[in-house]
Amino acid sequence: MNDNAVPPVNNNASVPPVSSNAAMPQEDFEFSQKVIKSLSDYFSERVVGQEALKKSLITAIIADGHILLESVPGLAKTTAAKAISDAVNGHFSRIQCTPDLLPSDIIGTQIYHQHTGKFETIFGPVFANFVLLDEVNRSSAKTQSAMLEAMQERQVTIGGTTYRMPQDIFIVIATQNPIEQEGTYPLSEAQTDRFMIKEKITYPSVEEEVEIMNGIENGSIGSKKPPVLTIKDVDLVQDIAEKVYVDPAIKHYIANIVNMTRHPEYISNTNLASYIRTGASPRASINFLRIAKAAALMNGRTYVVPDDVKNMRHQVLRHRISLNYAAVVDNVSAEEIIDVLVNSVPTP
Repeated sequence: MNDNAVPPVNNNASVPPVSSNAAMPQEDFEFSQKVIKSLSDYFSERVVGQEALKKSLITAIIADGHILLESVPGLAKTTAAKAISDAVNGHFSRIQCTPDLLPSDIIGTQIYHQHTGKFETIFGPVFANFVLLDEVNRSSAKTQSAMLEAMQERQVTIGGTTYRMPQDIFIVIATQNPIEQEGTYPLSEAQTDRFMIKEKITYPSVEEEVEIMNGIENGSIGSKKPPVLTIKDVDLVQDIAEKVYVDPAIKHYIANIVNMTRHPEYISNTNLASYIRTGASPRASINFLRIAKAAALMNGRTYVVPDDVKNMRHQVLRHRISLNYAAVVDNVSAEEIIDVLVNSVPTP
């Protein structure tokens, strides 16, 4: 066994109290809390329940990352995405993915004008602050790949010319239906790795469903509400999130977790190694760091604690661990494996 396969955690490093974090001024912290509360309240007025979805959406936006949503139809994914965009008065565009959708339908194209003899560049719906890719797994691999450059480099190439995406906020929210197989194209590992987190949405409770019906009946749900923030406010909170303190012990903890996905054989008394085909890439560590900072702000702190990492383990890793057919046959989920992996790493 290679003793260096899993880097040691510095258990002697302590997480400082909020008062010792001089990197973040008090006014910045207070501003971030006001923005988070405004986003949360606005979301709750438009969407009944779905607390996990609300938390994931707001946290991903603060961390400036893209989010993949998975659920059966009708669970307010589009409504939730539109609510977040409306709250900050952002430019929202929705792209309904179908098998015949072309890359030019997303990023744009060039049109030749015969009377002038010149080409005109027509920008596609991807040029927005919030882009909803509805049923992304219904589009072909070629069309899915058109989003790779936009999501990673925040630019697209049309007719050999590169155009930058919105400089302030650019968030892709993609949805997919896990139960449909016919007419779908599973996302490649390169595509899913571009999403900071993946959230699975469940059915509402009976009480929440009654509340939804009452809201539809009296008009309180679905009605347009004025924005409570601006894009600039969100941009400032993203900058503030970068100032959240992360102790070296927490960084080692993140690296240990991600590295364990690549070496599950180091866990004793388990056959997990036989289920994992490939582990997570270094992009998982980077996203863990960014999402943990955002989670700390969401929890009213200016520093990261281990629970900020633990609580987002499924969202960050479930789409980055590739399972083999044995896991499918034995009905072993990615979440079960993630729990065992994370619990095997010492908490600082």
